[in-house]
Amino acid sequence: MLLNQITIPCTDYGASVDFYTRLGLTQIVDAPPRYARFESPTGEGATLSIHETEGPAPPGFVIYFDHATAEELDSHVEELLERGFEFKSMPTDRSWGWREARLVDPADNEICLMHAGRNRRFPDWRIASK
Repeated sequence: MLLNQITIPCTDYGASVDFYTRLGLTQIVDAPPRYARFESPTGEGATLSIHETEGPAPPGFVIYFDHATAEELDSHVEELLERGFEFKSMPTDRSWGWREARLVDPADNEICLMHAGRNRRFPDWRIASK
């Protein structure tokens, strides 16, 4: 099984499309006013889609975008700051081995820009293979 996509709610289609394209994703589906789909610049892996809903996004989930290096993460955050993005937290090294910066999209979905290296899939506390 391969993870295909994650769909998140949006409350303002245009603002959300603008946010994710300015964040650096490539829009691959445009079905206004209710649905858009994006992929990472590499064009590999799962995609992210937005679907317009009424009311705020439900709380409790976070969307993670991994970066190849900590330097790449820091550089991306600097570029986004120059484009007017506001961050909840700037790049910070975490005790679990990730470097993270956090912001929210126009529907209040939380976004974590991170670098985890090997710890993304193989942290020391990973369950041993059977």
